[in-house]
Amino acid sequence: QLQAFGGGLVQTGGSLRLSCAASGRTFTTSTMGWFRQTPEKEREFVAAISRSGSSAYYADSVKGRFTISRDRANNTVYLQMNSLKPEDTAVYHCAARRTYSGTYYNPRDYDAWGQGTQVTVSS
Repeated sequence: QLQAFGGGLVQTGGSLRLSCAASGRTFTTSTMGWFRQTPEKEREFVAAISRSGSSAYYADSVKGRFTISRDRANNTVYLQMNSLKPEDTAVYHCAARRTYSGTYYNPRDYDAWGQGTQVTVSS
């Protein structure tokens, strides 16, 4: 249902854009989120965008550097990542949340996940 791509290797200060394609029904009925995970940490919230696209939410660690957006025509959610830092290195997962309960930052409240794409930022 979800497929994320766009990761890669980039130097500190560089940029990447991640994309996540979803099925039409999943996309239109879901809050969409991005999470990241490393071997040392639990999966952590990065950004989320509401069903309408009118509201976006960010982790403090990425605020001002990352931008989440969604394209209804292509059923795709994007994560534009600028001014990347080595600590941004992780596997990035997109997720869909159909429920109206719970919170946008809790990965347990998401019910569909993509396979993840690796982002590596070299120092």
